[in-house]
Amino acid sequence: MTQFQSIPSLGLGLGTKNRAGAWLEVFYPQLWTAPPQEVLQALAPLLGETGKNQTLSLDETKLANLKEVLRPFEWAAEFCELAQRVQGTGVEARALTLVWHDQEPLDVPQIYLNLHLLSSRAVKPHQINLSGIFGKLVNLAWTNQGPVELTELDQARLTARLKGEVLVVRSVDKFPPMADYVVPKGVRIADASRVRLGAYLGEGTTVMHEGFVNFNAGTLGQSMVEGRISAGVVVGNGSDLGGGCSTMGTLSGGNSVVISVGEKCLIGANAGVGIPLGDRCTLEAGLYLTAGSKVNLLDGQGNLQGQVKARDLSGKSDLLFRRNSLTGALECLTNKTVIELNLALHKNN
Repeated sequence: MTQFQSIPSLGLGLGTKNRAGAWLEVFYPQLWTAPPQEVLQALAPLLGETGKNQTLSLDETKLANLKEVLRPFEWAAEFCELAQRVQGTGVEARALTLVWHDQEPLDVPQIYLNLHLLSSRAVKPHQINLSGIFGKLVNLAWTNQGPVELTELDQARLTARLKGEVLVVRSVDKFPPMADYVVPKGVRIADASRVRLGAYLGEGTTVMHEGFVNFNAGTLGQSMVEGRISAGVVVGNGSDLGGGCSTMGTLSGGNSVVISVGEKCLIGANAGVGIPLGDRCTLEAGLYLTAGSKVNLLDGQGNLQGQVKARDLSGKSDLLFRRNSLTGALECLTNKTVIELNLALHKNN
């Protein structure tokens, strides 16, 4: 079980509420990780118990109070500047949000702050608690005029037409495109609709048109992504995912193992990864490697050394997985140390 650190983060955000006053989404132009204890103590009269996740809707009075509380702290100059710019603009959906990285988020503003922290690289995948977020997020129409609740979509279309405008629905989802909220430094994204908010893209990553990156997942460095990085999957620096390939996630199908790909790996076109890979591993194009796959182990001369299940090779480096074109058998070329280790695991079989 993942052990999250008890670290706080603060966010000052502007969002959208429905007609009933419920939060739909929040954009955080200002966030800060691990503020000093004296800052949290100063915010306690506004937020209440700052040892727990908190969301404060800011009316004009509370916004003014926030500026006064933060004014003595030099680091908070950008927070104060944003509060000043927002004041009196007519934007009513404003939130001051505090999340602790080891606590389950309680509402939409807290979830969005967590997702911002990931996409802005303030935290890495699996470093922050995202338990239960699907049940708390709202399925929205993401349009060229912002998010719209589905029950209000027909009226929004009509309103736009009456103004001589067209409301374009780009997606209907619980997660917005990351690029509408955060664009981290040094990345290329060919189709922004295919990278969800909460994705973590390392500097130097390119996501091509058919690439997809889910939330709480992504790349740690320079990678070419032409396949799918499912929720929870982390890809190491220098690894490439070929066109149409996939990585098995943990959201469905009963898979409880978190898949990862090490550094300098190559996942061939239309291949699939169902086990964690170490560094410098290669999967042949079209080969889907599941945990239960029977794998023939070959030495450097192509001699059979034994057979294991793919799960027994989890996390091992310098492996080449291929399909024998004559027999159809799944083969792995590896080094002698890995072969001996995995054969030892099967002595009692």
